[in-house]
Amino acid sequence: MPALIAFAGVLGGLAVVRWAYKTAQRVNQELEEARLARMAESMRTSEIPTLRRDPVTGAYRPG
Repeated sequence: MPALIAFAGVLGGLAVVRWAYKTAQRVNQELEEARLARMAESMRTSEIPTLRRDPVTGAYRPG
């Protein structure tokens, strides 16, 4: 009987390790997708023209 309990414990431990591994993989994939989306967003903001000061009026205009 103790061998059966130990075997069940090992199987349960393996199931927990497998679940934790799959969860870590899923979370890392989600974080990678968020990081790539953020990088793509920062590339789009670099296309926005900067404001330059008009020497005549002193107002800032896209330049």
